Amino acid sequence: EPSGSPFLFTPGRRENFLSFFGPLSLLFLIVIWAVVLVLGFALLHSSLGHLSDGGLSSEFFTDMYMSGTTFFTLGLGDITPRSGISRILTVVEAGMGFGFLALIISYLPVLYQAFSNREVNISLLDARAGSPPTAFELLKRANHDFESMSEFLRDWERWSAELLESQLSYPTLGFYRSQHSNQSWLTALVTILDACTLIIAGKIGPVHQARLTFAMARHALI
Repeated sequence: EPSGSPFLFTPGRRENFLSFFGPLSLLFLIVIWAVVLVLGFALLHSSLGHLSDGGLSSEFFTDMYMSGTTFFTLGLGDITPRSGISRILTVVEAGMGFGFLALIISYLPVLYQAFSNREVNISLLDARAGSPPTAFELLKRANHDFESMSEFLRDWERWSAELLESQLSYPTLGFYRSQHSNQSWLTALVTILDACTLIIAGKIGPVHQARLTFAMARHALI
């Protein structure tokens, strides 16, 4: 770590920064999408020059204002398109604005649900594998209860599959950190991989289920 910047690189401050990075990066991405779309339609309106604003000279600010009110479906009506192609462009932008808002409204709850589902098993792992979790502690606390261990590994096989699908569908989810100290989806995944490796190598417990869980968790990790 750089020696001249303790404010930025202390573990606590780095952890706090990374905890905000995921949600803020998503918000910034949404803002950038909206700004780029509004700017793009404003440039199209400006190139056509077919807007009526009460007799005032058309400027790029007027085009941006028209584009913004149309995209966010305000429909104030103080600036109106004068030609057929400009009217078509306004309708297209309004439709895209509706689609953008619908996409954001539906995307955020689904993302939060995927994050919540990911964290439930990680929180449950504390009681079985310690905090932070380790494969040795997991097998030690299992106390040769092979039936319970088989069901446990089956649950984590499904968790790994859900992790793979959710983070492929929503790559931003990979930047969302766990809300509790000593918890991480990556640490949990590696702990399960290590535990499966020890079971397979030592031929103790549910070896067959350990192979299945190892294969799925390895695929998710890659």
